Amino acid sequence: MNVIEVRNLKKYYGDVKAVDGISFEVNEGEIFGMVGPNGAGKTTTIECIEGLRKPDEGEIRVLDLNPQKDREKIYKLISIQLQETSYQDKIKVYEICEFFSSFYSNPLDYKKLLDKFGLHEFRNSYVMKLSGGQKQKLSILLALLPDPRIVFLDEITTGLDPKARREMWEMVKDLKKEGRVVFLTTHYMEEAEVLCDRVAIVDYGRIVALDTPEELVTKSGIDEMVSFEVDMIDVSKLREVKGVSVVNFKDGEVVLYGKGGDLLKGIVDYLNANRLTFRNLRTKKPNLEDTFLKLTGKKYEEEKDEDVN
Repeated sequence: MNVIEVRNLKKYYGDVKAVDGISFEVNEGEIFGMVGPNGAGKTTTIECIEGLRKPDEGEIRVLDLNPQKDREKIYKLISIQLQETSYQDKIKVYEICEFFSSFYSNPLDYKKLLDKFGLHEFRNSYVMKLSGGQKQKLSILLALLPDPRIVFLDEITTGLDPKARREMWEMVKDLKKEGRVVFLTTHYMEEAEVLCDRVAIVDYGRIVALDTPEELVTKSGIDEMVSFEVDMIDVSKLREVKGVSVVNFKDGEVVLYGKGGDLLKGIVDYLNANRLTFRNLRTKKPNLEDTFLKLTGKKYEEEKDEDVN
């Protein structure tokens, strides 16, 4: 079942096409991600879906409701956690939880959510005294009070340290386990790769690719990189190894690019068969970040040197 349907969405700001004919669906029970460079149209797209902006053209359905005409009904079924949220300085955690709970006729028990998010011991602390990660946890807690079916998360780990970021990842996974749909935006490709069932890559107001992270990487056609150090080697023979497309040799280091599940094995087999002593063998498989850079205009080939002897 599609919980969100977007068809030919367009939004203009003067002569600027912020969103230029975007179409996609979000399915029940998935974490859907949207990534793209700054100014690609992600925020405008999401704000149109949430009913915060009115599209110039196109059709949007959220849980079979129109975000503009059925705003009151939709806001009882979704929640929004913005990238930057400001709260009153002199307000305590439990006070803001009670305040937000008063907005809803049947809110979730915020005390249980405080326990779940590891914030119970900070219930009497001022919000302004919380760490960045704790503030993000509190923002998600407040967004969950209406018990929403769809949760929108906008850049929730920006500015967080690695430990806090991974704690947020686990919280997002838990939202899915609870049966909620999660729609998130992120600048961290690793985050999208770890969390998302499907990812839409947006550039210049259009979706340039949409699939699972694994399929996006596979379809990108980016080569795997293998490197090692060796004293002497016949580069021309290395080019004959199955799957190898480019070989560079400089200052005692060989860097190869190629494709195929047996690429690394073929290279190692060649080295061993020719009794070549090698050191510091490394490999780097293409990931979602490589795919993102390729699809949004930065040429992967520019990272390779010329094929030299």
